[in-house]
Amino acid sequence: MIKVAIVGYGNIGKYAVDALRAAPDMELAGIVRRPGSEAVHGIKTVSDVEELGHVDAALLCTPTRSVEETALPLLARGINTVDSFDIHGDIVALRRSLGAQAIKHDAVSIISAGWDPGTDSVIRTLMLAMAPKGITYTNFGPGMSMGHSVVARSKEGVADALSLTIPTGSGVHRRMVYVVLKEGAKFSDVEFAIKSDSYFSHDDTRVLQVPDIDVLKDMGHGVLMERKGVSGSTQNQMFTFEMRINNPALTAQVMVASARASMKLAAGCYTLPEIAPMDFLPGDREELIAQLV
Repeated sequence: MIKVAIVGYGNIGKYAVDALRAAPDMELAGIVRRPGSEAVHGIKTVSDVEELGHVDAALLCTPTRSVEETALPLLARGINTVDSFDIHGDIVALRRSLGAQAIKHDAVSIISAGWDPGTDSVIRTLMLAMAPKGITYTNFGPGMSMGHSVVARSKEGVADALSLTIPTGSGVHRRMVYVVLKEGAKFSDVEFAIKSDSYFSHDDTRVLQVPDIDVLKDMGHGVLMERKGVSGSTQNQMFTFEMRINNPALTAQVMVASARASMKLAAGCYTLPEIAPMDFLPGDREELIAQLV
């Protein structure tokens, strides 16, 4: 059995518990939370991973901007790490940083193991292989972006926030950010801070003040990817991939599958397109080939 720890217990962490319990080859070692956090009923809850004993892999269910600082000490202990880092432009730098640490300590790090980046990245890779020339459009939503919501909530003066991604076509998106302000906070200051953040500055972002976030929350999300391209010299090749999902549940499931894959890889840092698809699955390799190929 692969012993897996969950680091952080927000939306993704809660669903990761369910995914681990359903995995036939995995065992939940426990949950690591900040000192002073409430214990999770029925699950060993600690403030340091060392308190869990032997751990093969850790799922980093933390905000994206804390992934690197969380992963480095775990890799130094020889524990494999899996995260759902979602800042596309910073993935290469994170891969280099965590890769150096992983190789140094004979461990494996799998980064950006969600659905985008993550499984959608694999689909885009296959589309590119099938039609090397052309354009792929990735349209997200409509739905709640967990990463963008976390960033909006982190701004000074914000009591709570929700960011919805609205596709407008051809890979262009609008960010609708709903905020509950703390007493005394100025809406104009909060609006400027959110729109200036790199998570939002490249999109059409609209910030709205509301009295309550709970009535707006919906974990549903989705993606529509389309590619029109050329195979060899044959034009007008058309590919479409679409899904409608519960956002944190799918992210957690992909991370659990990636923890399994981490046990089959040489030391280093990997993104999902670099990993053989069957490494994500439990079971005998030849039986999987007979079933899937």
